[in-house]
Amino acid sequence: MRKVLVGLFGSHLDPTVIHCDNQSCIKLLVNLVFHDISKHIDIQYHHIRDCVQQKIMLLQYIATEDQDADILTKALTRSKFEYHRDRIGVKYNPYLVEREC
Repeated sequence: MRKVLVGLFGSHLDPTVIHCDNQSCIKLLVNLVFHDISKHIDIQYHHIRDCVQQKIMLLQYIATEDQDADILTKALTRSKFEYHRDRIGVKYNPYLVEREC
């Protein structure tokens, strides 16, 4: 996506911030010392490590409770669903709930 935006507009982009709730993943991608232990890791993770080293991407820790992507990937309780729904800006529409097919 970054290459498309740079190609279209030709401007410099700030580093992309990736919010991650896995602290060991962040440490593995930021620190090159773990290279010997991580040789079996898939090539896509080495690409992300390269992007972090080149300052194209920044990894930022976010608590698991605040991970808004969970609304799209996990079954949540009603209260957690409403909490994340409100955080991402989706509004409750009672007309969609009442409508029958």
